[in-house]
Formats: sequence, C-alpha cells, structure tokens
Amino acid sequence: MSDQCKHRKILVTSALPYANGPLHMGHLVEYIQTDIWARFQKQRNHTCTYVCADDAHGTAISLHAEKQGITPEASIALINQERIRDFRDFHIEFDNYYSTHSEDNRILSESIYKTLRDKSHIVTRHIVQAYDPEKQMFLADRYIKGECPKCGAPDQYGDNCEQCGATYSPAELKSARSAISGATPVNKESEHFFFKLTDFQDFLKEWTRSGTIQKEITNKLTEWLDAGLQDWDISRDAPYFGFEIPDAPGKYFYVWLDAPIGYMASFKNLCDRRDDLDFDEYWHKDSDCEVHHFIGKDIVNFHCLFWPAMLTGADYRTPTKVSVHGYLTINGEKMSKSRGTFITARTYLDHLNPEYLRYYYATKLSSRIDDLDLNLDDFVQRVNSDVIGKVVNIASRNAGFIHKRFNNLLAANDAAPALTKVFMAASETIAEYYEHREFGKAMRTIMALADQANAWINEMKPWVLAKEKGKDQELHDISTVGINLFRILLIYLKPVLPAMAINAEAFLQCGELHWDDSQTLLLNHKINPFKPLMTRVDTARVNAMIDASQEALNMTDTATDAPADTQQPDAGKWLKRDAIAAEIDCETFAKVDLRIAKIISAKQVEGADKLIQLTLDIGGEIRNVFAGIKAAYSPEALTGKHTVIVANLKPRKMKFGMSEGMLLAAGPGGHDLWILEPHDGAEPGMRVM
Repeated sequence: MSDQCKHRKILVTSALPYANGPLHMGHLVEYIQTDIWARFQKQRNHTCTYVCADDAHGTAISLHAEKQGITPEASIALINQERIRDFRDFHIEFDNYYSTHSEDNRILSESIYKTLRDKSHIVTRHIVQAYDPEKQMFLADRYIKGECPKCGAPDQYGDNCEQCGATYSPAELKSARSAISGATPVNKESEHFFFKLTDFQDFLKEWTRSGTIQKEITNKLTEWLDAGLQDWDISRDAPYFGFEIPDAPGKYFYVWLDAPIGYMASFKNLCDRRDDLDFDEYWHKDSDCEVHHFIGKDIVNFHCLFWPAMLTGADYRTPTKVSVHGYLTINGEKMSKSRGTFITARTYLDHLNPEYLRYYYATKLSSRIDDLDLNLDDFVQRVNSDVIGKVVNIASRNAGFIHKRFNNLLAANDAAPALTKVFMAASETIAEYYEHREFGKAMRTIMALADQANAWINEMKPWVLAKEKGKDQELHDISTVGINLFRILLIYLKPVLPAMAINAEAFLQCGELHWDDSQTLLLNHKINPFKPLMTRVDTARVNAMIDASQEALNMTDTATDAPADTQQPDAGKWLKRDAIAAEIDCETFAKVDLRIAKIISAKQVEGADKLIQLTLDIGGEIRNVFAGIKAAYSPEALTGKHTVIVANLKPRKMKFGMSEGMLLAAGPGGHDLWILEPHDGAEPGMRVM
C-alpha cells in the first residue's frame, strides 16, 4: 500500500457532540467509527492525532442550564465529565477532548472573524425577527410554535409542519407563541452580521468536486450551488451563551461559527502541551499534513460549504477528507423510548461489554451514507459466532495443548507455511478496507480467514493426536500454527477490539502489536497460560438493557422529557434530573386526574433493576402500577403509605405486566427520589386539585 511507504501526519476529528445531554447509541456510530480509523493509522505507525470537544454554545445550552438551576458554565462542565467517562469506557481514545467554551477557541474564533472582516467577507444588515417580550430575547424558528398556516395542525414549529410537511416562515404561523415563555412574539428589527458565502461560490464548486467528499454528498451540494448560495447569518443578539463578536457589544457568534473552529482549538490546546506537534504545520494553507473530519449527514452544509469557505477566506488549509455517515436505527426502526430502544451509552455499559458494540458496528459500516441498523438478535448471534466462536476459539483450543504438554513454549518451526502465507498476504487488502472505511468488508475478510484456520485445525484434529503416542511433535506444530494464526487475526482486529488485543498481547507475551507484525511468526517463544479473552453475549443481559431503558422512561415520566421518539442522531438529548414538560394550558392540565392512592402492598419485580410493583387502592378501585423507585425505597417501607398517582393515564403493557397509572415522585433519581405523600386526612380516591 503506497500510504504505508510514506509516513503520514494525520489530524482526525469527530463532530462535536452538543453539550445538553448524555451520549446515546446513535452518537456512538460516529465515535466508534472514527476511533477505529484513527487506531488503524496509529497501528500502521503513522502520526495520527484524534481530537474532539463538547459543542458548548447556543440558546439551548443556556435554557438547559436554567432548567437545572445552575449556570451554563457549570452545566457544560458536568456534561464534559460524563462525556469523558463514557468515551473512555467505550475505548474511544482521544488524544484530546476539549470544549468550545475555551480561551483557545475564543482567540481562534476572533482571529478568523477579524481576517474575514478585514478582507471584506463580513457585512452587516438589519433584519426583522420574532422577539419574546417576556424573556426579552430573539427567537429562533424552533422556539416558536403555533398552528400550521396550511393544514391548521396545532403545536407546530416555526419553520415546517410535521403533519403536512409544509414549509413557511414563523410570521405565517397562526396563534404563534414562544416555546420558551408562552408569550406572543412580536416583530423586532436588529443588526446582524453575515459571512459572504457568495464570495466563495466558484471556490466551493471546485472544492466539492475535488474528491474530498463522497459522490452522493457532492451531488447534493451541487444542487445547492447551482441554485445559488445565500450569505450566512453568523450573529445572535444577547442574551446568548457564546463568544461576543469583537467591536460589537451585545452581538455574539452564532454557535455554528465557533463550533468547527473547536477542532482547531482542541488541537491547539494539545500542541501547547506536546513538543512533537506543531499547530501551524497542520493548519497552514500549504500544509502536507492531512485533516480528516467524520460527520453525520445532517450537518453536511456546515462542514462542506461554510467551513471550507471560512478556512480558505482566513488563509488556512481546508480538510483533506470529510467522511459522512448515516443515522442509526434499532431493530429496523428509529430509536424509541417507549420501546426501550432509546439506549444511552451508560445504560449499555451497565449491561454489556463495549467491544460487542464496537465489533457489531464495524461489521455494518462502509464508505456509503447508508443508515446503520442495530438488530439486537443479529447483534447477539454475530458477536457470539464471529468473535467468540471463530477467533477466540482458535486461541483457546490450541493454548491448552501448549500449556499442558509443552510448558507454554511454542514450536520452533511453521508446519503450515502455505496457510500462514495466505493470512499474511491478506494484510494489504484488509488495510485498504480500513483506509477507505470499508470496515464491514474488512470484518468479512478477517472472519473468512478465521474460518480457514478453524477448518484446518478441524482437519488436523489435534485433540486426537493428543491421545496417540509418538505424536507430540505433530501436536506441538499444529498448536503453534493455531496460535500464530490467532495472532495475525488479532493484529487485523486490533483497531476494533483494542481491550481484547491488550489482553491477548499479555497472553502471547509479544509486546504491542503493530500492523507489519502480521508478516512475522512467534516460534520457539514462551506464552502465558490462556485466560478467557471475551465471554459470549448473554441474551438476558441484552433484555435487561432494554428493560433498564424502559425503566428510565418510567423515571422521567414523573416529569416528562424530550419527545419519546427520536430520529436524528442528535435528537432526544436529555437528562433525567432536569427534564421539563412542554408548556400546556389550564384546560389541558384540568384533564389530568390526580388521585390519592393507598399502597396496599409493594413487592420486588424479579428481573428488574429499578422497578417495584405496587397494588394501590384509589377509592374502591384497585390498580396495579410499576414504579422505578427501587433505589430509593424498599417495598416494606412503602406498604400502608398514601401517595398521588395519575389515574387517567392510558394503561401501558410492560414486560412484567400491565401498569395502570403513574406514581408521582420528585428528585434527580437513584437514591434521591421521593414519592408525593399527602397530609393526614387524605383518603384513597380523593382528587388532588
């Protein structure tokens, strides 16, 4: 492979996750994919640096913090800690994970803006926008709701109708209101700053056809370019959480201006701490280094139009590659909280080995922009069959003979040179697949090799030879071949299964394995006794993960959160501790039937980590309710208490039975959760007013 002959200096980034909620399975498609690619480059001995950061600015961030009762700075700091922990536990190895709310990013954002301004690529115009007179802030389209002007559907956002698909301006909405305060918006004029994207029309036509992006994306961008670009509004008015624009008090950079600059800032922060990296070497307009962005298909316009135009206008280099991927579906459908398939990274980690998911995603990933489906039945079968049944099985079935019969010493010769040559020769093909993000093809090629290894071992029948006299040398040779074939497979799988690779390296006593180690063998070499490298996926644990996700919904149902169903990879970001319902009017609230209930009995739910089953008396009527309060209450402590339930909630069928209401509770969750207990004198069935 030509790239291997030349040492490469590569900077790799993933899209910056927005700092207003936990990571979920959809996010992990991108970060696992990028991490595999970066690890592969490092294994090839290239200088590869992987950076990322929290996207920490914008109105949504300040509103999120307001709901928690803390400052935006405190909120994004908490999120940052959670992100770093979750990424680490999924073996996603950033060289630096930072935040866009940093001094490095402020300095770079101001510098790029000033360069664009001084080169006349920034203009100001007065525009009229919707304004919330109660919150005293301008409203983005998504913060305005009302009736669709086309079909009359209520509760639609200010730019498009989810019912009929119509697009319109916020001014066309009927009965428009602020989604933040409920106030009726008024029109107000304000000066805004625009980046003259139109100055870069010709440059972008050439750049988008340069091979930097996938053909499908090029075709889409060509449609936009042929229709004619519009200048880009890069300012927002106070109050806004972000960086104030130089020489423009009360004006702030729109989050999407400083967010991609966060890639540069994260790298700059790392360069300042490492002597072997030079910021200018990578970002100079004539740089020979590479910059690779991995992103989802929903943010193509920002990365493939605005970002390269900003960079070239400010005299920086543009990306070498922008690799775009699709969304995640689970069991063929969009992620759903009600089905328990809106799964956070932490919920997954609480139940399953992260390398199961890394391998499964790898089998599904390609250079195309297709959506990736996590089919949970296929997930169990694929991991157990491939990783455990094929690869780990080769090591386990041969290591026993080496340990028991040959004092952990491998034989001095290769008894199957033709087979090992096939394994070694696959190196460049597999490397090409990794390089071009054809991870699924790489996994299929590796597993085809594993099938050959297992077939050869089955043909040689070492377990039979072990029972025959005078066959020790043959047994030794066959087992040694098996261990070496396993080692080569491990080298090819190391970018995907880094934790298993570390354990296998310890078993083999071979040191850190690099890609070109696939061209050598371990002969006359001492290994350690074999220990299990990975256990099989337990279907019960998968089911427990789904149950835990449904129980998390129960917990958040006490104060509702983001929409139950999410389709976009960044949708549905929520925190249990601050979930707040969309605003309703008094007439709607009056329909909620809140009743005093006496807890007749309470018991543990077998197989559920958080649920307690309650039998409730609501005034002559007995109800069965499941509540996710096990961490805060024992069943014994609940029996005889009075509490409050939503009595007219539609019954919900759960794995453990039918739940016929919702218990009201408050608190951040876990041990810190308290059911509502009415004053003395309350009787079962009384309505709470």
